[in-house]
Order: sequence, then C-alpha cells, then structure tokens
Amino acid sequence: MINMLANFKITVADSIYNKDPESSALGKRIVRESIELIDEIGYEAFTFKKLGERIGSNESSIYRYFENKHKLLSYLTSWYWTWIEYQVLIETYSLNNPIEKLKKAIEVISKPVVEDSSITHINEVALHRIIINENSKSFLTKEVDKENKEGYFNVYKRLVLRIKTMISDVDASYNYPSSLASTLVESSLHQHFLNKHFKNITDCHDSAIPKFFLTDLVIRTLNTISNE
Repeated sequence: MINMLANFKITVADSIYNKDPESSALGKRIVRESIELIDEIGYEAFTFKKLGERIGSNESSIYRYFENKHKLLSYLTSWYWTWIEYQVLIETYSLNNPIEKLKKAIEVISKPVVEDSSITHINEVALHRIIINENSKSFLTKEVDKENKEGYFNVYKRLVLRIKTMISDVDASYNYPSSLASTLVESSLHQHFLNKHFKNITDCHDSAIPKFFLTDLVIRTLNTISNE
C-alpha cells in the first residue's frame, strides 16, 4: 500500500479520450481552461468553439483529444473521483478502528475542497463546483450502459465499494452497505448543492457542513456509538 501511494498517478480510462491530455502541454491547457470555462458559464453553455477561442486554438485541436463535450465532462468527473479516492486511501491508511476509518472517509468525500498545489494544471476548487453541479450529467444519458462497459465509471464505483467495505467492517450484519455507500457519495455532493441553491431544504450550512449530517446518518443507521 505504501509503495502504491508513493507512486500514485491519476489516470483516466483511455476509452474516454482520443489522446491523453496529460501527454502534452496543449492537452493540459485544454483540461485547465475547460474547467475554468465550465465553472464560469455551465456545462450547457460550454462548447468546444468557446474553449478554442479561450485557448487561442482551433476546435479541431480539441477534437484530437476529446470526441465531444460529454467525453470531456466524463474525463473531468473520472479525474475528480480518482483524486478523491487517493485522498481516502491516504487519510484512512493508518487507522485501525473501523468507525474512525469510516468517519474519516466520510469527511474526505464531503469536506470543502482546497486546491492541491502539487497539481498545477487542475483547479480542484473549481472542479469540485463542477462536480457538484454537473456530475450526474456524465451518466444520466442513453449511453450509460455502453459507457459503463467501457470503464467510464470504474473509479466512481470503486470508491463506492471501498466505502461499502468500511460500512461492513463496522457492522457486518447491516443488509444494505452498497446502497448506503452510494447514498453517502451522492449526498456529499447534493448537500453542497442544496446549501448553495435551496437553503431552506437542507440543514447544512457553512458551520454545519455535510460531514456532520452524513456521519450522524451513518452512526445512527449502523447502531454504533460515536467516539466523538
């Protein structure tokens, strides 16, 4: 595990892109500026034409990397979940108490994001806002089953299964660990969205972040005693 973490590199399924954007300066610029542009105007208004104008390049240069903007969004969401999974591994590796391990994982997936200075071409804060607003658009499509077979969502599912295992380690008798794990991951985004846009239907706010709600939900659901 230590060696794996030391040599960790974020990789995305090659079925998502035509050319790996990590392989060139232009590719990294496309990713960086697409994050900034989608964050500014939203996914619906985003086009490769607008991105090309932003980076001072032809649309054709962007199509060499991504077939369409859906593939680009799939790339961004896959990158994000890989980054989150890495943080979960780092933060929980040395923890032996199953409850504390699960609580730490919940904290990682739900806490406000800060920029990672070790990755210069990705604004993780802006990307987090995109994931909150646009993540579901990467899989709520007619092509979801085909893309699932091609590995688009492998990292997202792997993260859910990691949390499922943590839930089962806390309470092996609980009958719905997968459902609870996927609910946790999705709620970690949804509560941020509600806090931003529909404040009257969430109890989460700046001083009561989603971590508190999600931890309380899990502890009560699994009939365990919080160590806090």
